[in-house]
Amino acid sequence: MSTRDRSSVLTELARLGFSRLGEAEVAIQELRELVGLDRSELLAEAAGAADPDEALAGLVRIARRRAEPVRDVLADPRGQRVAWRLLGASRGFADFYLRRPERFEALRGAGERLPGADELRRVLLASVGADAEGFAASGDDSAWVGLRVAYRAELAGIAAYDLLHPEPVAAVDGVTAALADAAGAALEASLAVARAKVAGAGASRSEVAATRLAIIGMGKAGARELNYVSDVDVIFVAGVDAQGAGDDGVGEGRAIEIATRLAVQTMRGIDGIEAEPPLWEVDPNLRPEGKQGALVRTLESHVAYYERWAKSWEFQALLKARPLAGDPALGEAYVAAMQPRVWASSAREDFVDSVQAMRERVMEHIPAEDVPFQLKLGPGGIRDIEFAVQLLQLVHGRVDESVRQRGTLGAIAALEEGGYIGRAEAAAFGRDYRTLRLLEHRLQLAGLSRTHLMPRDDDGLRALARATGLAESAEGLQRVWDDIRREVREIHVRLFYRPLLAAVARLPQDEASLTPDQARDRLAAIGFREPAVALRHIAAVTSGLSRKSTIQRHLMPVMLRMFAEGVDPDSGLISFRRVSERLGETPWFLRMLRDSSGAAERLTKLLSGSRYVGELMEWIPESVAWLDSDDQLLPRASASLQEEARAIQTRHATIEDAMRAVRALRRRETLRAAMGAMLGVTTIEQLSAALTGITEVTLQATLRAVRREVVPADADDLDFAIIGMGRFGGAELGFGSDADVLYVYRPESVEPQRAESLARKIVAELRRVSEDLRLPLELDADLRPEGRKGPIVRSLDAYGEYYRRWSLSWEAQALLRARGVAGSTKLIQAFEELADAVRYPAEADPQALREIRRIKARVEAERLPQGVDRSRHLKLGPGGLSDVEWLVQLLQLQHAHDVPALRTTSTLGALGAAVDAGLVGEEDAGLLTDAWMLAARLRSANTLLSGQTSDVLPLDRRRLDGIGRILGYPPRSATRVEDDWLRTARRARRVFDRLFYGD
Repeated sequence: MSTRDRSSVLTELARLGFSRLGEAEVAIQELRELVGLDRSELLAEAAGAADPDEALAGLVRIARRRAEPVRDVLADPRGQRVAWRLLGASRGFADFYLRRPERFEALRGAGERLPGADELRRVLLASVGADAEGFAASGDDSAWVGLRVAYRAELAGIAAYDLLHPEPVAAVDGVTAALADAAGAALEASLAVARAKVAGAGASRSEVAATRLAIIGMGKAGARELNYVSDVDVIFVAGVDAQGAGDDGVGEGRAIEIATRLAVQTMRGIDGIEAEPPLWEVDPNLRPEGKQGALVRTLESHVAYYERWAKSWEFQALLKARPLAGDPALGEAYVAAMQPRVWASSAREDFVDSVQAMRERVMEHIPAEDVPFQLKLGPGGIRDIEFAVQLLQLVHGRVDESVRQRGTLGAIAALEEGGYIGRAEAAAFGRDYRTLRLLEHRLQLAGLSRTHLMPRDDDGLRALARATGLAESAEGLQRVWDDIRREVREIHVRLFYRPLLAAVARLPQDEASLTPDQARDRLAAIGFREPAVALRHIAAVTSGLSRKSTIQRHLMPVMLRMFAEGVDPDSGLISFRRVSERLGETPWFLRMLRDSSGAAERLTKLLSGSRYVGELMEWIPESVAWLDSDDQLLPRASASLQEEARAIQTRHATIEDAMRAVRALRRRETLRAAMGAMLGVTTIEQLSAALTGITEVTLQATLRAVRREVVPADADDLDFAIIGMGRFGGAELGFGSDADVLYVYRPESVEPQRAESLARKIVAELRRVSEDLRLPLELDADLRPEGRKGPIVRSLDAYGEYYRRWSLSWEAQALLRARGVAGSTKLIQAFEELADAVRYPAEADPQALREIRRIKARVEAERLPQGVDRSRHLKLGPGGLSDVEWLVQLLQLQHAHDVPALRTTSTLGALGAAVDAGLVGEEDAGLLTDAWMLAARLRSANTLLSGQTSDVLPLDRRRLDGIGRILGYPPRSATRVEDDWLRTARRARRVFDRLFYGD
């Protein structure tokens, strides 16, 4: 062959779609020699192959094994077309025909139509020689081999129809139904072999015949929407033939035993290892109790389980249940018993959590590197469509039987017909679903293997584009897939949430419209506990003709989805309404929500996840503007707050005006800290410092305003200071923490009695004007000498005298966290010097240390609230804040005089110094730190969630889940939050007992 001729040949091969031109030329020559056909005859249909190189390689391999059937097929125009299409799309079928070349000749008439269910059952039962009673001619393993060969031959006919169809997207409905029918027929034939096998091994033929076994198809098999290679989910139901029970003595126990053996052997016939490879996996794990439950139950046992024990997801799994093989009457009885329970499941209390958990469990099992290529489980994939449609069915199928469809496509049509979704959305969802299923089918055909991953290279995408006919290039197919994923995600919102507005607002006539009752059902299904109230709030926000109402109608479907994903959708929605009403027609608010998806998502997370934030935001609605920038959510610098606070006294002449400004500052900055904490912008350390700093600035500004009001000019020499104690002194405040304080004064040139009187007035006025009903600030002076029985304020000399003469061990311990926070810096310095002599003694008094240990034990026994589980008390319970703080304070009393680094009011700072000094081991300190940090975070999260302060880890699962979400746990982590705390606290308590009590 001349160079020019060879070039022409290679050009022709390239035009036909071959990519390995040199190899193809050699292979074509070999195939010509094997089958005796000329080149033009061989290649007449090559251009129709998805991958001509693979098709050619397959033809050559089969012809080497047996040339006659290959020649006969390629010589037939239709046969050749089928062969090139089938082998070009499937290496798996090339391997099958290499094993079974005698089956290749059947391709001449393949693909003209899809086989019916009865036809498939007849063919596969014939392949095992089944008789009228359902027993195969033989129970040998060879019968299963014959079944698998016959099944794959039928599968090739279905694939041929699929690949030759001029509109493969439109063919998806019929193809998936035929695949499900083929699976049912295969199970029926395998059951026939199982009967013959069991009848010959430990059971008589009459006993086996009297044992009824129904195989219920679940999932896609039940819906008649099966893939080429997919797990077939099944449930086995057993019974006893009434006549057989009497004649042969087959009781229920014996029937269960035989039915279980039949089920095991039926599955083995499909997915066991034999000479012909397995067909697919038979998965019985959707049965009651899953893998731990009995493989086979009677109908009565199934009903009893679902009545008493089943969770919501188990009813949802039954939505597509259909008799697939075995005893048809028993199968229908099972479905009839289960269906009412399926459609009532949306009224169950755990329905919302169960539905959401189903989707999340699926997502959790996707390796991160596979997510961008996941056709089925990834965002905008097959499961997103199925999940949305199934949820709508469960919500509305409770009262509308027309939407009780097993198949996804049938359900979409019924939902559109019933007005639950719009025509445009239904058409797009149906088209996208069929297209995604077509892609899935072609991917699985390639190796006759179970896969849902799109190709990661251009060659794979190019072959898939040719196989589906969806595009002409790899780039074109990628665009098609990207467009579908985007559309599916967008439609999900329109499909489920936008019709809710039709119950309360005017929408275009061609959009889905729900009645108020239907809208309430849908809201309840996504987590709203008071759907009727929620509907009124939606109406209030979206009704009207103003520009604001128009924008809200566009925003609300997306916002509803986001609220539904939160902890408390009801609270989130009402807070959103109030914030919206407070901001009125403010242009930046709606513009930000419309144009910044991040801001809208953050707002819904805050409002549905924290009553504390929601209540504050209602009074400070301009805080919404901070959501567009992390910088605005960070705590403001202390110097900036100090400057603003000092300016208050200059700007406001009266104490009432000044305190309104001080309270506004504190609320605003506390809200900023709360928003930053909820959104993960600030750490727990930053949060404690911020809340402590805000409280300090508030007290400083308040004290300045009070002094100006209370202390006359001739008494201006009076020194007054506020000493922070407890967590305030340690700069460790959380949300809802009290501010523990001491008040101290020094008369200087003021007459002592007058100085005391003025100091008392200052304290009384401080306590009065610092009250804030919206964000309470509790100034707690109970750690003062003599506790509540002692004077509310003392002079510096009085403090010194008291501590020298009468101080108790707990009072010295309390001083370990004393730190000046407001007032005279000279007086603060003097007080701290006085305190140092008491809290850092040169030698600790053994009697005082014993007393501290005794008091700690008494506090645990007496101060815990009655009826509270001590293990759940984050402050006083075992391993809680108190354990860590008391241990650290004991070490400070013993060693701070000799170890200067221990002279700090910070719990964790002192613990770190104790490690450096060799007083506590690093591992022990790590366990104590973990417990203290977790307890502090849980306390703050509890307050953020509920808006109420509590030291007790709640028992309510919903609240625990909300706390977990604030701390960064995934949804539905209530048990994990609980377990983490109990485990962490137990470990810390063991350390505490050993180091504090010497146990």
